[in-house]
Amino acid sequence: MKIKKPIIPIHQTFVKIKGEPEELDYKAICLFAATGFFWEDSTYWKHQKVLRPGTINEIDENGYLVSSKSWFKWTYEPTDKSFDTSLQQYQDLLEQIIDEQIGDQQAILPLSGGLDSRSQAVALHKLGKKVTSYSYSFLGGYKEHQISQQIAEVCGFDFQAFEIPPNYLWDKIDELAEINQCYSEFTHPRQMGVLEELKQMQGVFSLGHWGDVLFDKGGDEGIQDKDLVSYIHKKVIKKGGMELAQQLWKSWELEGDFDTYLKDTTQSLLNRIDIQNTSAKVRAFKSMYWAPRWTSINLSVFEAAHPITLPYYDDRMCQLICEIPEAHLADRQLQIEYIKRNNPEVAKITWQDQKPFNLMNFHNNKAPYNLPYRITDKLKRLLQEKLGKKFIQRNWELQFLGEANAKQLESYLFDQDFNSLVDPKVVKELYHKFQTQDPVFYSHPVSMLLTLSVWNRRDFG
Repeated sequence: MKIKKPIIPIHQTFVKIKGEPEELDYKAICLFAATGFFWEDSTYWKHQKVLRPGTINEIDENGYLVSSKSWFKWTYEPTDKSFDTSLQQYQDLLEQIIDEQIGDQQAILPLSGGLDSRSQAVALHKLGKKVTSYSYSFLGGYKEHQISQQIAEVCGFDFQAFEIPPNYLWDKIDELAEINQCYSEFTHPRQMGVLEELKQMQGVFSLGHWGDVLFDKGGDEGIQDKDLVSYIHKKVIKKGGMELAQQLWKSWELEGDFDTYLKDTTQSLLNRIDIQNTSAKVRAFKSMYWAPRWTSINLSVFEAAHPITLPYYDDRMCQLICEIPEAHLADRQLQIEYIKRNNPEVAKITWQDQKPFNLMNFHNNKAPYNLPYRITDKLKRLLQEKLGKKFIQRNWELQFLGEANAKQLESYLFDQDFNSLVDPKVVKELYHKFQTQDPVFYSHPVSMLLTLSVWNRRDFG
């Protein structure tokens, strides 16, 4: 059997590897713990891998990988063209892909205050598609849906606003583990909190994932090739991730040390990308190793409700990126200009990352122009805290904090079977730091320990 994988796969395809022992890949799990995603083709097991992006693979009747060869390689070969030419290419392709993906179906559009879904909104409106849109906010957090609703109103879309409830995770955790197979931690896909409501909608999802990576600079200006490893680590390693991975490595008595293994692995993967421009090289690295093993995993939650379409995942979009000059991609210029030229009213709505400014005036988001908003926003938050209302910015705050959540969380962290996989001393130390020192910094280690515990129950329970 032959399987051709897209440039950015939506699904993982698992295969068996001849000659590898049927035992846990502890080193791969340490990388997972540090970053929240498995690297390259690794899984929990040494004898099991996933097919790599952009490859054609031969699989035998028993599920073993016979051969694998690349049909696509990321390059940076910009053509000599004007910004307007790049913009026209992007516009034509985006609208063509969305038109093909949606056809005569009803589109379900998750709207945010950012640029990816806003670009899709403009394209869907321009193409005359039938659209149901929605957004969600955290209970006690910034009301992101207020921006989304304005976009929907300008485009004439139906709109629903959802609020992510506290404590939903514990009733959903087994279902979520079945959906993502424990290849991602459980607090990032907040759409799980409103999954039943999403199932009530009709149509197919149009999702904007990975547009923010493709249509922006891959790395900071002036970064040197010799600094790429540390630069990537700053991007992908989560707060507290290094400490968790180092402790797991030590407790499992693995050869060498995690820091060296991390650096060697990162350098080895970078060496496979034959691109001299460092910004384009970082973008390729993210698209090859991060998108399929992190972003794509959480797409499965949407797919549990309705079929999904992703214009930025289309092979043609990835191929186009390879020929657009970095100067045109940097700072989201193409997306911003596309929205401004095709729907100025949508462009005038607040850009969440630059609030209270919009796509027409975000260049003023600096002192002294932004001081009135920053002062007012700070006073609002202080007043909210004074009234005993915590300002919620992250899903884990709703799912981990508080007595009821703690009881549920601890039932997984201190499960006897799990503590045979992960040293209870490691669990206790990191959980104690989460409770008493810095919950923001240690929320990732706690979430990863929860993920490993749920996985352990599923595979060994």
